Amino acid sequence: MNSKLKTPVEYLKGVGPQRAELLNKELGIFTFKDLLDHFPFRFVDRSKIYTIAEAPVNEAAIQLKGYIRNVRTIPQKRGQRMVATLEDESGQMELLWFRGLHWISKYLLPNTLYIVFGKPGFFNGKKNIVHPEIEILKEQQADLKLGFSPVYNSTEKLKNRGLDSKGIQKLTAHLLSEIKDSDLPEFLPQSIINKYRFPLRAKAYREIHKPGNPRALKMAQARLKFDELFLLQMKIVGSRQYRKVNIPGQVFDQVGTNFNALYKSLPFKLTKAQENAIRDVRKDSLSGKQMNRLIQGDVGSGKTVVALLCMMLALDNGFQSCMMAPTEILAQQHFKGISEQLEKLPVKVAILTGSIKGKERKQILTALSAGEIDLLIGTHALLEGSVVFKNLGFVVIDEQHRFGVAQRAKLWKKNTKPPHILVMTATPIPRTLAMTVYGDLDTSLIDELPPGRKPIQTLHYFENKRLKMHGFMRKQIELGRQVYVVFPLINESETLDYKDLMDGYESISRAFPMPEFHVSVVHGQMKPQDKEMEMQRFAAGKTHIMVATTVIEVGVNVPNASVMVIESAERFGLSQLHQLRGRVGRGADQSYCILMTGPKLSNEARIRMDTMVRTNNGFEISEVDLKLRGPGDIEGTQQSGITQLKLADLSKDQKILQEARICAEEILDNDARLEKPEHQVLLKYLIVHSKQEKTNWSLIS
Repeated sequence: MNSKLKTPVEYLKGVGPQRAELLNKELGIFTFKDLLDHFPFRFVDRSKIYTIAEAPVNEAAIQLKGYIRNVRTIPQKRGQRMVATLEDESGQMELLWFRGLHWISKYLLPNTLYIVFGKPGFFNGKKNIVHPEIEILKEQQADLKLGFSPVYNSTEKLKNRGLDSKGIQKLTAHLLSEIKDSDLPEFLPQSIINKYRFPLRAKAYREIHKPGNPRALKMAQARLKFDELFLLQMKIVGSRQYRKVNIPGQVFDQVGTNFNALYKSLPFKLTKAQENAIRDVRKDSLSGKQMNRLIQGDVGSGKTVVALLCMMLALDNGFQSCMMAPTEILAQQHFKGISEQLEKLPVKVAILTGSIKGKERKQILTALSAGEIDLLIGTHALLEGSVVFKNLGFVVIDEQHRFGVAQRAKLWKKNTKPPHILVMTATPIPRTLAMTVYGDLDTSLIDELPPGRKPIQTLHYFENKRLKMHGFMRKQIELGRQVYVVFPLINESETLDYKDLMDGYESISRAFPMPEFHVSVVHGQMKPQDKEMEMQRFAAGKTHIMVATTVIEVGVNVPNASVMVIESAERFGLSQLHQLRGRVGRGADQSYCILMTGPKLSNEARIRMDTMVRTNNGFEISEVDLKLRGPGDIEGTQQSGITQLKLADLSKDQKILQEARICAEEILDNDARLEKPEHQVLLKYLIVHSKQEKTNWSLIS
């Protein structure tokens, strides 16, 4: 970065130490460059000036020109309000302020001409504008046309120090007048600039903060969004290519007895998507390079059996495997299911979690290092230094986003030649996010349900249909089915969750009394052994209804449970609703998901309910989720740098992302080390910026 742009923001005229401290804390602005990267979030066309008489009420913000005729402070119950009268040739209106009065009073000069900008309202028969932006207008500028005006994010604390949108605009304009174009040097190859007809980088920065016209603004935004996404893709594609070229991998050239025996013993035929995923892994394991592959598929699509067959492939070639799950309950579930599937094969399976201690733990670790354990299933406990494999060749990571990059890096060091890594996720990720969150992994999609599975029917009931919902549950129980009733985690408050859950449990127990019905309950305040006992009772069919918090999201697999009732469904995000729904539909029976909500729904909550009722497709759901929440809330994005994007928005800028990806791949395919003359500016820029990052994760899956 140019040294001038590294200058602390306090040294910019109009800032100083106190304002600088506020900019640091409130907006994360520390340097000149940070201020330049604090982009306007919208732009207002200020070329038209209305008269007070023609000002539309309760519509968009508009611009007026007039004289301030008097200013007065009026006491009210809490504090004071300031009222100024604005007058032009067509009439008068009031301008009102309820906060920042000390600062604004110094700026309001009676009988002075102002440009006023804000949204007109109506109160007590008079037009007014609350908290308008105002600017003194000299007589000779009386016909000034302000054109496009940027609007910046600010905070209450900043506004009280005169750094509202207008204040930030002034600082940015002053900074732009101080820096030269050479302070914002070009790093894109000329071929890319020509291809997309981009403005130069320095010009794009000037245009985005002070656009001359709508077209110039659009071009500046496109250029700077491309810059962000291109640099992100260069990092992702670069690390992927480096591994493919430089990191050797174990070669699995045998398809032996364990793989074949498991394949033949399966009680069902694999789907085409499952077979394709196995073929992808087989191809990777023959390449001589270390594999990093993601398997994406909905809950119940059969990812685990694919992973298990691949682990048998590793065993047939003399290698141990491990499977790491994010929670102990999920690790136990994998261990139970895999042990059952392999019981007729000479495969030694073990489990290692944080709760396994003392002699039992020591025995597992000794057997593992001696090569007597073929397949180890566990939690974060697998990452510990005391866990030593004899010959680890294959690692399966379930739900990658739950593990940090540094944690996963430890698995690399469990063998002299890094093991192959297979990542599984049941959280469907939109294509744009997959290109970024998992952009350095090769991807296999499992987008078919196993044969015999029927799509889950989803219904949305308001509170007034509760009796109908109870009747439906009763009918399903009479048919021999079981029911989940799930309550949300509210504000992460166990006390509130517990109260809500226990209220629900009591009303369910009244509606479904013993001895005819039996109800289990599972929540966060129970001891692990009690929780396990309740889950096992439900799994064994001894109870008809399981009342729980979201603990069952990654909980037991009960094929006979065919109804999922989600209480206060409006409090859940879309991906969580979809995950919960996936707990049913595991058997051949028709399954149902009932979303219970209060009568008043926000527009966003209504979209979530409608989406769940309309489709079972996890990828379609994830696209809606991305549009509603933005990428910052989607698990996994934090560690991939996506939430640091200042301007680009992955839910809106998919086309730019795809172009940035293509350009990064083309450059690195043809010039992996960026040695060609046309790539020197890019190489120089990347070297400078990689030094500013404390850790280089490029070699880590």
